[in-house]
Amino acid sequence: MRTPAKKTRAPRKPRGLNREQAEEIYARLAEIRPEPRTELEYVNAYTLVVAVALSAQATDVGVNKATRRLFAAADTPEAMLALGEDAVREHIKTIGLFRNKAKNVIALSRLIVDEFGGEVPRTREALMRLPGVGRKTANVVMNEAFGEPTIAVDTHIFRVANRTGLGPGKTPDEVEARLEAITPPAYLKGAHHWLILHGRYVCKARKPECWRCAIADLCRFKDKTPAP
Repeated sequence: MRTPAKKTRAPRKPRGLNREQAEEIYARLAEIRPEPRTELEYVNAYTLVVAVALSAQATDVGVNKATRRLFAAADTPEAMLALGEDAVREHIKTIGLFRNKAKNVIALSRLIVDEFGGEVPRTREALMRLPGVGRKTANVVMNEAFGEPTIAVDTHIFRVANRTGLGPGKTPDEVEARLEAITPPAYLKGAHHWLILHGRYVCKARKPECWRCAIADLCRFKDKTPAP
């Protein structure tokens, strides 16, 4: 009689960090960057909406290069409408998906003028009505422009939250919910910026620089990169 083969169990994923560990992570990141903020350049809430919408599948550096001249020509929705789609497209042609993004910039500008009196709406629901604005963009605007304690989960934050165990999840919405649940209130306002900047400059996608990471001892990532 053949002995049944033993079933091999898939290795368990590391459990998330506890609140005390989460607080220590934020304390260390806050010590490195006491006043974190977006690296996108903007002059008001409206130009922030445009800049964040343009940053989808593009780098902040690339967006900033394009928007310096664009915002010099138009920094209000009324001025952007007067500038026109063709001119907007010409300004942002170095950015990926620039044709569709130019259409969205004009469309969101018109909606802001027609339905919100030329003022950027302050709620997530209203912001997400703007063409080209999803939950992530809305959260960035609410946090940066209006001081709301929101967490916008982009690829950097998704990676850092899962690698460290701070907010593991299979979807951006799941990661956002877990980060909001475990982040101490005192750190909620800056959490988005601390995590995105950490992911951009230290916890990089292909080769995280674990040897110089301020939270390496708390991080649950097993395959830590040794010092070069």
